[in-house]
Formats: sequence, structure tokens, C-alpha cells
Amino acid sequence: MASRMVAGAAFGAALLISGAAPAEDTLKLTELSPSGADVCFGRVYDAAHLKAHPHQKVARIFFYYGHDPVSRPNEEPPANQDNSYNGFLTTTVRDAKKPEWASGWCNKNDPSDPSSGIRCGMDCDRTLASLKVDDKGRLLLSGLSPDIYLDPDASESMSKAEYNKQALGSEDDNFRLDPMPADSCKAEFARIDPIDPALGDPLRVRLKPDQPFCYGRDYDDAHLKSHPDQLTRSIRVFRGPVELASFAASGDTADWPNGADIAVSVTTRQRGAKVTQTSSCQGEADQ
Repeated sequence: MASRMVAGAAFGAALLISGAAPAEDTLKLTELSPSGADVCFGRVYDAAHLKAHPHQKVARIFFYYGHDPVSRPNEEPPANQDNSYNGFLTTTVRDAKKPEWASGWCNKNDPSDPSSGIRCGMDCDRTLASLKVDDKGRLLLSGLSPDIYLDPDASESMSKAEYNKQALGSEDDNFRLDPMPADSCKAEFARIDPIDPALGDPLRVRLKPDQPFCYGRDYDDAHLKSHPDQLTRSIRVFRGPVELASFAASGDTADWPNGADIAVSVTTRQRGAKVTQTSSCQGEADQ
């Protein structure tokens, strides 16, 4: 039995739009950013320093105060991202292939006292870090918890050995970071989940508002036998005459692909059941 339904997000990942931070949003902590622009502080430790500090796991550390440097420019930004987080920390421990990161919101400890320090808080009433800027413009970052990247209850839910393995070292605190170009932090955060160049341009660029398309896959018996919990036997993701006509009638090509319908047809191995679903694309990520 075939049916056509509207769903807000299912399979909307086939297309996406770009999201940029509003230009009028300026940063408020002038100690960190006198001009209101996004700012970066960082430090990369050499082998001699790490040898002299055997309990320091962090080999690279960067702190970014500004708009989200983690989300890719071709992804829809999280709701209220500029109001939710403005401090972003990334560290790479010795021999790690890529960094870890955390984010929080940074405010003065005492708004009425210009000399008070800055605290960056996180969810669950946790502290990301405490910040001060010295007379040379360097960022003094302290109060970094060893389990900053772990669950709040990690010290209780994990064995001591596993906790010590995943947590930061006992010397991973009180960092003195140098001011750097904002692009230095952006490049460091890009190492977290690098874009695969083999994927090519995002679908929002490759596909046009008036272009039909169909992507699909049929799974053979050998595949289904090796994946007993997979019900899908065949799947099609497409824009056909109905979807094209809908966008031509009410869509805005300048806002492509927002509002563009795609259809998804799935045949399962439960008595050959088939369902076709239409989803209106609202800028979800595609890769």
C-alpha cells in the first residue's frame, strides 16, 4: 500500500542551505575583544616542554571567542547559537589524530566590577574555564576540569583506570595562550571533522531548483541476510513532476532549497510493503 505524507524533517538531509552569523551581532567582553570581532588565542607546545611536563597531556590548545567555528558554513546553524555559546575550546592531546572541543557562554564574574575575571559556563552548572587577559594581551585560562569532555557523572560511572585514560592530565590547567588570527582557530576547529573533498560540492550547489533527480539503492538477499535488522529492501529519494510543480508554484529560488519538497519511497521486506513520503526541506545538512 502506497501513501504520501508530509513530514518536517525526515530525509531532509538531502539538501542544505548556508547559514551565516548575523552581522549585527557583536561580542560584549571588551577585555577579550575590544573591537567586537571574533578573536583567537592559542598555543602549540614543543617536544621539550612536553618532556619537562610529563603529566601534561595537552599538546595543542586554542580558545575562540566569537561565533560558532565548529559548524560548517554549508550547514544550518543551531537555533539561537549566537545567544547560547560564545566561548569555544579545543585541545589535542599527545599522539591524538584530531582535537576534542567544548563550548560555553562567557560572562564577567561580577558585571559591576571591571577588574573581575571572566567565567565561561556550560550546561549542568559546569565551568568551561576562567579567563583573564594579561598586560601583554595573552589569555590566562584556568579552572579547566580534567573531565571537561566527559559526561558529568564520568568519575562515578567509569572505572578509575578508564577515567584517568580519558581525562586530561594533572598539569593540564593554567594555560597562557597567545593572541592569534581568528583564522588560526577556525583552522584548528576544522581539524575536528574535516570535510571529505571526495564528496564534492554540497547538493544545494549541484542540484538546481528546477532539476529532477533520483537516488536509490536495491539491497540483494546476501546483504539482507548479513543485516537481519534492516527492513529496507529498496529506497528511492527523488524530486519528480509533483515536487517540481510545487516549488515552481510557491517556492523562492533565491532561498533554495528552503521549502523544496523531496519524495522518499521505501520498500521493506515485510510483505513488500511500500511507503512514499514527501518532506519539505528546511536547510538540513546534506553530507
